[in-house]
Parts: sequence; C-alpha cells; structure tokens
Amino acid sequence: MPETVPSTSTFLPALPAPSVQAERLIELGVHEIAGLPAAGLRTFAEAADASADEGTLLAVHPGRVPASALTPLLRREGKPGFVVTDMPDVDLFAPLDTLALPDAPLYLVTGLDRGDGMANWSPNEALPALTGRARTPLLLTEGIAWVLQQPAVLERNHCFMTIGSRLRKADNALDARTPALWISNGSGRDGRERRDAPKVGWCWAGNRHTWLGFASAAGRDVRPGPSVEG
Repeated sequence: MPETVPSTSTFLPALPAPSVQAERLIELGVHEIAGLPAAGLRTFAEAADASADEGTLLAVHPGRVPASALTPLLRREGKPGFVVTDMPDVDLFAPLDTLALPDAPLYLVTGLDRGDGMANWSPNEALPALTGRARTPLLLTEGIAWVLQQPAVLERNHCFMTIGSRLRKADNALDARTPALWISNGSGRDGRERRDAPKVGWCWAGNRHTWLGFASAAGRDVRPGPSVEG
C-alpha cells in the first residue's frame, strides 16, 4: 500500500449553507432536470441549514439528475464542462452495492474531503483504505455537484476520483474504468478549444496518478423535513 502523502494544495473555502446551494441549483435549472419544484428544493435546504456545517453538500439523487446532465453546467475560465468522448456510458456508472444511498430525491453529503493525501494510490488500493477509515467514496454526481458549488475544489495537480460510482458488466463484474474529474489540457480528442475546461473522464482501477486524490465523505443523510415533491 502506498504511503499517505501530506497535502500541498491551496486552502479550499467552506461550502455555503444548503439554502445558498439550493439557489445555485435553481439558477442552473437542476431542479427542472430533476423534476422537482423550486419551492420544495428551497424548503428542504432551509430545514437543513440549522444542522449543516461548512462541509455539507446538498446533493440530488443520481436517479433524478445523471452525470451527463450535470457536467455541462460546470464552468472554469468561462468554459463548460464535458464528458470524454470514450465514456458514452457515463450515466451507467452507478453507486457501488456497498454504499447506502438515501432513498430520497435530495440528501446531504457530510464531511467532504478531496483526498489529496491518497494521490498516487490506485482505486483498487484506495477503496478498502477509505472503508477502513469509515469513509464513503463520493459518487460521480456528488463530485460534480461539489465542483458546481465550490469551483476551487478542482485545481491543477489536485483533482480527484469518484470511485463510489462503478459500471457493472453483463457478467456482474466491475468494469475496470473508474470515473474522475480533472482539468483538460486541450490535447487529443478534447480539442484545443477545451483547454482548462472541467472534464469528466476515467482511469483504470489498477493505475496510480500523482495528481488525482480520492474524494470521500463521512456519510449521507436525509434530515427530517417536509416532502420536496410538491
């Protein structure tokens, strides 16, 4: 197992309150994609404000808003996010069976960490280590939502994988690809016009990358409150 390395990344600002995050999602039209009324989203978020801390993310269930719909909403230096061309099945990457995902359209992700200390670990090495620390790996949609709310979390040489989402093949074995978010260099099939744009791509589960950490959370929670369905 590789050593955990000290983080050398810049300070990441705190996430805004869930009610502020809700307004950001409404501004982007995420509630419409999810089929949720804006009022319901606001009510849920306002109820969460009282107990949320600076590391709490407001998330929409991936069954409501897939990664392919969220990614183009990302922005960096005025450029929209994109999914790599060789990942047309991005929305088939689903939560691992071992993850307890709330059965609700909206939920909270608590205790976020970008996982810089696990840079240069492989996904196969990182998953059991996170589990052993009572951490849960982020889903791809959660990672995208984090960058939507806090763009500074994605920075060159300090990007992250979201290994809570994996694709199962027809024989029920896991596909060897693991999703990640990073910044395009504008090379190859990305195209020069996409240099510096946020990018959703994948890496092999057995490979290590010095510039990719493993985003994780302390847990997922649905606080008691009114229905958001309207």
